[in-house]
Amino acid sequence: MAKDKMQASRFEQKYIISEEQALQVRDFVRSYLELDENGVGKPNYSYPVHSLYLDSDDLKLYWTTINGDKNRYKLRLRFYNNNPDTPVFFEIKRRMNNCIMKKRGGVRRDAVDLLLAGHIPEPSHLVSKDPKHMMALQDFCRYMQQIRAKPKAHIAYLREAYVPHDDNSARLTMDREVRAEPELTARLSTRMEQPVLIWGKEIVLELKFTNRFPDWFRELVRIFGLRQCGAAKYVDGVATLGEYKFDARRLAQYGDTLDPRFELNHHAVSTPVGEPTLVDKERR
Repeated sequence: MAKDKMQASRFEQKYIISEEQALQVRDFVRSYLELDENGVGKPNYSYPVHSLYLDSDDLKLYWTTINGDKNRYKLRLRFYNNNPDTPVFFEIKRRMNNCIMKKRGGVRRDAVDLLLAGHIPEPSHLVSKDPKHMMALQDFCRYMQQIRAKPKAHIAYLREAYVPHDDNSARLTMDREVRAEPELTARLSTRMEQPVLIWGKEIVLELKFTNRFPDWFRELVRIFGLRQCGAAKYVDGVATLGEYKFDARRLAQYGDTLDPRFELNHHAVSTPVGEPTLVDKERR
């Protein structure tokens, strides 16, 4: 990926919208923000995002969200392609009351297995000499070891993102085809075997800001009649698929058979997925 424009500390509001609304939001936001350079020239102006979420066998991190804990965190490895020369980002996403704080360190792919096995982080594991990256990696490994976190879920989607020209005060993202499947190893492949579409063809709109809620965000919400909601990709993915498929103790009890209610209530993708496909990719 190009320049890292991650907001280290921010507030965010999420909405579930239709494709029709997404196209209208696209027209609206271009008066205030510019398209993220990673989406330039891409179908639907979107680039693929893949995350491997880690959790304990009893899903401690999942349950902190379900229970509404005020102060909680998630651990994930984020990657964007299968290129062995591109980094994997070890990310901690913390929620402190209403504030979201993120930090991450870019790691060489050939060091990922060592770190997940408990190896002490070393400067040679990182792709950057920035001390913040080493601190983030050390914190990640400490949290991981405290709860014995392991790979649990692969979450993938196509992101259309808009950013300010010269600062990082506000961002708008729209995530299409949000998919989830159990992943208990760190294979870090963009290929998914039997993913489930968490929200079907609906899109997750996120408004992210570092200080006050911008006036034009408020106007956007008013014009399109948006209603704020929760849309936690990892947590909703686990809930959709069934918690027992990620909990080693329950998996031993139930086996690897889907809950029979699954096919009736959720959107299953029956064919293997390689590089992400697009919903209505001809529509711009």
